[in-house]
Amino acid sequence: MTTVRTDVIKLGENFATLLGDDVRVGQDAPEFTSVVPGWKPVNPIQESKGKVIILSAVPSLDTDVCDRETRRFNEEAAKLGDDIIIYTISTDFPMAQKRWCGAAGVDKVKVVSDVLETDFGLKYGLVIKERRYLRRSVFIVGRDGKLTYVNYLPVLSQEPNYEEVINAAKEALK
Repeated sequence: MTTVRTDVIKLGENFATLLGDDVRVGQDAPEFTSVVPGWKPVNPIQESKGKVIILSAVPSLDTDVCDRETRRFNEEAAKLGDDIIIYTISTDFPMAQKRWCGAAGVDKVKVVSDVLETDFGLKYGLVIKERRYLRRSVFIVGRDGKLTYVNYLPVLSQEPNYEEVINAAKEALK
C-alpha cells in the first residue's frame, strides 16, 4: 500500500498530496524502472551498478528551474569521470525529453521518464498526486548500491546546491 502524506510540500498556498515514503541515507537505493525514447524500459540502478549515481528528480524539463538544473548537471557531468553517472528523471513523455535534450544540447546527463508507472516517484516518495509529477530532489547512490546523499528540496522552485551534490558524489567514489 502506498503511503499518502498531506503535510510535506505545498502547491501555492495549499499542501499537496505526496505519494510514497522518503528514503534515507544508508539504505539500499530502491531499484526502479523508467523509460527512454521508444518506450524502452531502463533500470538506472542496475545499469549503472558499480558506479556512483546521481539521481536528479525534477517536475518537468519544460520549466525554467528544471531546465537550468538539468543543463547545470550536464555541464558538471562533462567534467566528471566515467565513474559518476547522472540521471535526470521527470514524468515528461520520453519523446518530449528527447526533443528538449536536442534543443538544449544536453548529452552527458541520462534523461529518463517516470511517466508510465511513476515507479521511481513512488519508491522515493516523490509523486505529487495533484499534478502527477515529481517533487524536486537529488539522491546519490554509492558503488555498493546504498544511498549516500538524500536531499528533498522544500520548495519546488528551489535549485539544489550543485557544489554540495558534486562534492558528495566525489566523496562517494572513495
